[in-house]
Amino acid sequence: MKCLYDSLIIVHCFVLIFPSKMNENKPRDSQNLACVFCRKTDDCPYKYGEKKTNEKWNLTVHYYCLLMSSGIWQRGKEEEGLYGFLIEDIKKEVHRASKLKCSICKKSGASIGCVAPRCKRSYHLPCGLERECIFQFTGNFASFCWNHRPVQITTSNNYRDSLPCTICLEYIEPIPTYSVLQSPCCKNAWFHRDCLQVQAINAGIFFFRCTICNNSEIFQKEMLKMGIHIPEKDASWELEENAYQDLLQHHERCDVRRCRCKEGREYNEPDSKWEIKRCQCCGSSGTHLACSSLRSWEQNWECLECRSIIYNSGFQKAKKHAAPKSNKVAITDCLLEESSPKLQKLSPGLQHKDLLRVFLSVFAALEENLYYEAGKMLAISLVHGGPSPGFFSKTLFNCLVYGPENTEPVLEDVSDFDVAQIIIRINTAADITDLNSVINECYNYLDVIGCLRHVTTLNDKYMLAKDVLVYQVIKRVQIPFESFKQGLKTLGVLEKIQTYPEAFYDVLCHKPETLSAKVLSDLFETNTLPDVQASGYWKNYLQNIEKGKSATTMEDILIFATGCNSIPPAGFKPTPSIEYLHTDFPVGNKCNNCLGLPITKTYKEFEENMDFTIRNNIKLEKEEYSHYIEP
Repeated sequence: MKCLYDSLIIVHCFVLIFPSKMNENKPRDSQNLACVFCRKTDDCPYKYGEKKTNEKWNLTVHYYCLLMSSGIWQRGKEEEGLYGFLIEDIKKEVHRASKLKCSICKKSGASIGCVAPRCKRSYHLPCGLERECIFQFTGNFASFCWNHRPVQITTSNNYRDSLPCTICLEYIEPIPTYSVLQSPCCKNAWFHRDCLQVQAINAGIFFFRCTICNNSEIFQKEMLKMGIHIPEKDASWELEENAYQDLLQHHERCDVRRCRCKEGREYNEPDSKWEIKRCQCCGSSGTHLACSSLRSWEQNWECLECRSIIYNSGFQKAKKHAAPKSNKVAITDCLLEESSPKLQKLSPGLQHKDLLRVFLSVFAALEENLYYEAGKMLAISLVHGGPSPGFFSKTLFNCLVYGPENTEPVLEDVSDFDVAQIIIRINTAADITDLNSVINECYNYLDVIGCLRHVTTLNDKYMLAKDVLVYQVIKRVQIPFESFKQGLKTLGVLEKIQTYPEAFYDVLCHKPETLSAKVLSDLFETNTLPDVQASGYWKNYLQNIEKGKSATTMEDILIFATGCNSIPPAGFKPTPSIEYLHTDFPVGNKCNNCLGLPITKTYKEFEENMDFTIRNNIKLEKEEYSHYIEP
């Protein structure tokens, strides 16, 4: 009996000492295995990296725990050990970490240390993430504790409102913190750290870039510094087989009410009257040429839904009339004679949302004719009293009004930095030798664009520079410009632009007028008998906002009263007005563009009630809009 007991003791000791040998042939559930560094079983690639197990040596690690450990280096090839880290090095690092206590959870095994001089803090990776430490996945894979972590250097914060994360679109406070990061290249772009990390892992080093300006170099450098891991791999969507197969499928069905084809709606015979033509606007509806009396494939066709937006908007064609003597021409007089009584009045804010939805749906569906559609949508926006575009350059405007042949572009129109440098070098050539040197360096480029010329005198440089400038700004984009121009002809908009260039220049080339106390005071008319005290409070309130003494802005007041954050090119209809009400709080009536001002005993009460109501109203509208656009 004693011999049997001794034998069981020996077997039990053997199992404890050599567990891997006993379980070598048994299937293991890697989900339940703990990382040898952080001792957690969690399998969360976005937070800890991929979890990997070496069955032979019974070692399980999180990729990030392995990368960030302070006493280990990758000495092997990618296929050796775990991720190129040799097994013997991993064991030594685990042994070293077993002697270090985590500064956060107070348990042993803290393999990661802060790199700041004289800082002796050590921690596990999960503990460091919870305590908001920074781990840099570049260079020497440095880590920084919560006291020494790098912070973003940003300009002074001019944002009074919350701004949306440009990835998830949820509103966040635009203040750089551990969980909120700002784009280094677009100062109005803000992100959640978690959103950025998920996007970086999915996009990889080739596609991870600023969501606003598409910059990758500056953006990635800043994000690496702030602890975002950017894997050196292709984007996840590029690795999916047949991921874009649906984009290659065209709509091939006749959708008109009465299809005349005896072979059925799906029948499509190219180069015949039974060829299917898709809607030029949405691309999601089709017709046989014969079913819509189309004479040829080149003839445009729109489905009923798109046609109702473009042609049945209720406006009649403007009649020709002599140009007015005054330079101040009302935009509505230029474009329209009268509006249809069938058209329901919408607030400017709603009109803008509707047009934006049309823009997005059209651009998402089209595979060609984008410039034409952009011109068409811009024309419709102007006709409906939409916001002033304000982004046209003077050269683009002159091309539309006077024609490209009568327009002289300037260097500021060249967006390509390299081409701009070539033009500058040609214009600043000091002698004929210097000029020929520039021509020789840019020989292939000048030859391809048809601007290569033999120069005999230094004065030839001006003609050469002009040729390059005209090609880059005008000739190179001649086809898209003509397409955009055709789109602007919708509802006679281009004709009115060419007839009244002075009136349209401010609309197309200048940003909306900056709101001031005087502009806003002059904008609102008084419909009721004014209350002297409340009228004085109103003027003082506008002046305090202009001086920056209030969290409310001029734009907030305009939105509260009219639903628009700027004065539309066509003005407001009806004209914004003010009423004095025996209430404690202001009232905004966007349908009538009316602002009801409270009659209070003191100015302080007036200011507090105005700020409280307007700010909360704007916040609620933003929250509703964020839910509205949420996919």
